[in-house]
Amino acid sequence: MRRPVTAPPVPERVRSLAALAAPTHVSVAGSAVPAAVARGGVDGEGRPVLLVKPGEILHGAPAETLVTVDLTVSRRIGDAERPRALLKVRGWTQPVPAAQARATAVAIAEACPDEDLFEAVEGGAPALLRVDVSHVIYLTGQESGVLDAESYLASAPDPLLSQAERMVRHVNESHSAQVREAAERLTGEPATEAWLWELDRYGATLRPGPGHLVRVAWPSPVTTPAALGHALTSLLRP
Repeated sequence: MRRPVTAPPVPERVRSLAALAAPTHVSVAGSAVPAAVARGGVDGEGRPVLLVKPGEILHGAPAETLVTVDLTVSRRIGDAERPRALLKVRGWTQPVPAAQARATAVAIAEACPDEDLFEAVEGGAPALLRVDVSHVIYLTGQESGVLDAESYLASAPDPLLSQAERMVRHVNESHSAQVREAAERLTGEPATEAWLWELDRYGATLRPGPGHLVRVAWPSPVTTPAALGHALTSLLRP
């Protein structure tokens, strides 16, 4: 009997996390200048896009500047943002081509809205720099490792990512009691609170408490939002 796949392949999971991530810091390789606060997002290819303003470390820097960009991913549970992952993307800066600037700004604004994005598109002082990936270091709390550019860029986020994130938000906001009961059934221990932490086509992860994650795999990967919703409902049903 075939055992179900319990989790996404690592490149897919890292690409999914990147699609939800926001840049927080950027540092220039070989420079004594401390890491600077970063703004921007991640484009549809998984590449960090930095919004840089005059006076900032990368404004006017030459193309092919080697940088490391920190991307953070969090989950709101209750009234707090809890860290899910840190991605450190090493690569070389390139100006976003003018013909691609508007599409790039729109793509990253969906996850990381910023009024200065469109000032950059209209020829204002801010500039958009894309980072051509060399490798990605990932730290997710329970797992860590390194992906080379080929593995990272050849993959894609979970095809149900946007629907899954909407379901997670809805369940955590409106069905916390069912999540707690499901966690107690799975662990055999009382839970004062529990949250739906991750959801994807391969399964779901519950967070019964700080530092404690419980993974539940679907019998087989789901392929549609409806099937994902059905699988989640079955998990939460008493």
